[in-house]
Amino acid sequence: MKQTFKVFVDKQTRNILFTVLAVLFIFAFVSFMICRHTLTAEAQIRYIGLKNVISEKFSKTIGAMEMSAENVFDEVGKHMDSPEAVVTALKSKTHLNPEVRGYFAAFEPEYFPQKGTWFEPYIHHSDSSEFDYSQVGSARHDYTKSDWYVRAKQSNDSFWSDPYYYYDGTSMSGHYATFVKPIFDSTGRLACVCGADITFDWATKELQRIDNESKNDNLLNMGHLYEILDFYSVIIDKDGYCIVHPEGKSVPLTKEQARVLTQQRSGMMDLEISGVPSTLYYSPIEHVDWTVALVVTKQDMQKTLLMLGLVFFLIMLIGIIVVWVACSRVTGK
Repeated sequence: MKQTFKVFVDKQTRNILFTVLAVLFIFAFVSFMICRHTLTAEAQIRYIGLKNVISEKFSKTIGAMEMSAENVFDEVGKHMDSPEAVVTALKSKTHLNPEVRGYFAAFEPEYFPQKGTWFEPYIHHSDSSEFDYSQVGSARHDYTKSDWYVRAKQSNDSFWSDPYYYYDGTSMSGHYATFVKPIFDSTGRLACVCGADITFDWATKELQRIDNESKNDNLLNMGHLYEILDFYSVIIDKDGYCIVHPEGKSVPLTKEQARVLTQQRSGMMDLEISGVPSTLYYSPIEHVDWTVALVVTKQDMQKTLLMLGLVFFLIMLIGIIVVWVACSRVTGK
């Protein structure tokens, strides 16, 4: 009789354990899936918000550069009586935005006969924080054949040039983009094309500064729940080329990916970067025909989910141990 009762109790204990295990497994699985969906949605909202903030901040920086450049250009337009007056006018407003690499006025050939065919005074940063003066127009640097100059002659409005590489064998060599505006004299004739240069080196540092500022913003990262998640930003031009990025972290796009990004202008895209599955959150930058994109590796999200899964597993294990101990005490084992 005792043996039969013992078998019955053992069987009942196993049934309780199996039942508890099944309930805990179902509960943990459903809870994990709900949390996974919630975490994924929250992460997407978080990064979309960060992307919008970074795009807005960089757009404001570009807008400020445009405003200071317009002031310089207007000053040039008021002082075209002589080459010396033009140089003085260029120098007079450079303090408005010291982050601009340089300001220039590229005049129509023979506009000032005493200066010959090419006259392009350039007020710029060299190796110091002060602005220096150079006359860069020459047969070697025939600016009249540059895309930005040709486009300006066909336009009555300001615009940003396409990215380009300038080389003269000095520290001025590098990748540039230029805010350009045609300037007309009192007779309505095109006098010159004015420009304000920014370098990709500056844009890279500025974007990293905004990234770091956004990462440390308590409002944008309320609660710091996902501190292990990380990202970096890049800038992509209208042709789909990654023109600004942290060192060694370019984002190569296929033709189809570039087409989708430039057509949609804002959204998200899954892709592999150097063999690492990642998500790209992208948005347009105002004032210039570029796109800012946040790069987030999927591995970071998987780490969060792995930790979450481990927590649920430990809860299940503790629950099973508690039920087993309770059953053992009931059966006297």
